[in-house]
Amino acid sequence: MTDPAAEHDRARDEELVGERAALLPEEETAGGSVDAERQAEEILADSLRRTDDPEGTQQTSVQGPTGDRD
Repeated sequence: MTDPAAEHDRARDEELVGERAALLPEEETAGGSVDAERQAEEILADSLRRTDDPEGTQQTSVQGPTGDRD
């Protein structure tokens, strides 16, 4: 028997990857991606890391405000 919450999370992750991958054809005209699904998975994984640890990722991110960094 599978955990309903885990199954829901897996289904949602697959849905998010599919949605993100669907946007990649637009991005491919600007340089492209060989594997849109894999790129979407990486983008979403990075987003989840930033969501789970916003303060930590602010310290290491190359994006965002630069006034606090040395």
